[in-house]
Amino acid sequence: MQAFFEFLKSNPYILLFFTVGMAVYVGKLNIKGYGLGMVAAAVVVGCALATWASTYGIKLQLDNFAKSLFYYLFMYGVGLRVGPSFFNSLKKDGLKFTLLAVFCAVAGLALVVLTANLFNLPPGAAGGILAGSQTMSAAIGTAEMAVEQGAYKLPEGSTAESVSAMIALGYGVTYIWGTVGIILICKYLPRWWGVDAKQAAQDYEREHGVANVDDSGLTGYRPAGLRAYRLENQEVVGQTIAQFRGQTPQYRIVNVVRRGASLGAAPETKLEAGDVVALGGRLEDLTANLGLIGPEVADSTALNIPLDQAEILVTNKEIEGKALKEFRSEDFAGQLQVLRLERGGVPIPLGADTELQRLDVLFVVGLKSAVNKAADLLGKVARPSTATDLLTLSGGMVLGLLIGQINVPVGGFSVGLGNAGGLLLSGILVSSLVSRLRFFGNTPHAARNVLEDLGLVTFIAIVGINAGSTLLAQLTGKIALFIFLAGFIASTIPPILTWVIGYHFLKINPAVLMGGVAGARSHSGPAREASKEIESSVPWVGFPVGYAVSGVLLTVFGYFAMLLSQ
Repeated sequence: MQAFFEFLKSNPYILLFFTVGMAVYVGKLNIKGYGLGMVAAAVVVGCALATWASTYGIKLQLDNFAKSLFYYLFMYGVGLRVGPSFFNSLKKDGLKFTLLAVFCAVAGLALVVLTANLFNLPPGAAGGILAGSQTMSAAIGTAEMAVEQGAYKLPEGSTAESVSAMIALGYGVTYIWGTVGIILICKYLPRWWGVDAKQAAQDYEREHGVANVDDSGLTGYRPAGLRAYRLENQEVVGQTIAQFRGQTPQYRIVNVVRRGASLGAAPETKLEAGDVVALGGRLEDLTANLGLIGPEVADSTALNIPLDQAEILVTNKEIEGKALKEFRSEDFAGQLQVLRLERGGVPIPLGADTELQRLDVLFVVGLKSAVNKAADLLGKVARPSTATDLLTLSGGMVLGLLIGQINVPVGGFSVGLGNAGGLLLSGILVSSLVSRLRFFGNTPHAARNVLEDLGLVTFIAIVGINAGSTLLAQLTGKIALFIFLAGFIASTIPPILTWVIGYHFLKINPAVLMGGVAGARSHSGPAREASKEIESSVPWVGFPVGYAVSGVLLTVFGYFAMLLSQ
């Protein structure tokens, strides 16, 4: 093995991507559905390789420039993801979930600092415990930045390497319970309170017309349809299309074929006997009055209507707060289907009472004319694109790094966001601006995911490798036990208190609150498990706002955990 580690030491690029590849592989392994995930696996694999190599007297080390670069890419990607929903969270019902997220994050930080001082943990442990117990891997980066920028003063006898190693150790020891604990808490909190969350979810679904998105998929059912009928009903003959719609608003005539020629669907067009009418509407309406026009026919000319699919960004201020059911009388009703709705990059359950917010994204398919009409009313239409605007990406990165250079004197210190915080803020600003204009700065989800996934996993892998060489010198059973206890306290107490506030004081529906608690911890796993537990998608309603807010706060709190614990 010594020759193998010598080879890795002399080939740092192979060392880096070998570690990343192994982290992805190990992260996929699970026991009864539970596993480390590739991010936590990255620090474990990195530490294990470097520690193993150190037993042969070989010190594996990677360049800090690469570590910072990948972390900066990740932070900018996070800003792009949470930007639109971050600002939306500061108004109306979002304030409740914002409050829960702020409380949960601050409580987690306070308990980490308190227990780190109480147990007299080694320098750096607080930053790692914050990242692991709150399952916010990005906080490792801000904890490291506190050391690199000199904001965290190294105690006598400590080195930057030893502090970094303790950050990695604190993260690794506390991450597993941080993940499993929040899943179990969100899943079983209603039972501990004697609440029937499944019934609460059914009540919410019935009241708001919410469908279970977990049941969605590729099926034969289509809520809207388009069919062709030959006009034989004398009561309809002679009516204009506008008159027909006035009498039967649940239908839309989208095309008329007369003697083989397509006439379109102008409102003033008079219907004649023998016309083939292409009729659109909801499936239940199309099958309710089969004799309204005449027999159904398979006419390719009548049904040769251009279809379209698009993402519609809600930007119209007058639309905000309106429920989907309020659009049933619009011209495009019955001519398009809403496939899903995303808020802050997170799909939320759709129902008749689902209220739209600005910067929501509706994914629709239907008649091209109807899609355009809906886009004109709601905001802007965005066609899916696989191209990334590298100019905006570069500009956003430069802006973030410039923001990171700003420091404000406070007493005898200078306080600033640093490069990581500046890039996070820049990503939020750029994504919010792009989501409003939608005509520049395109960063597809896949490209953003590469920034986040590759950036974070690579950064964590480098942290693990650089920390592993000094880990054995610091690790003792007593330290590991106290670190675990600190993580257990910081991971378990805040979400329970968050539930108490949401249930008893804010009076949030228990099923919705399950997702709210998961969002307050910025972890999608508990929301998914809660949905399975109560067989409903309602928990996802409470997830997006807290997810955006806590994601930003917990990332920054890695920095403050280091400062407050010294």
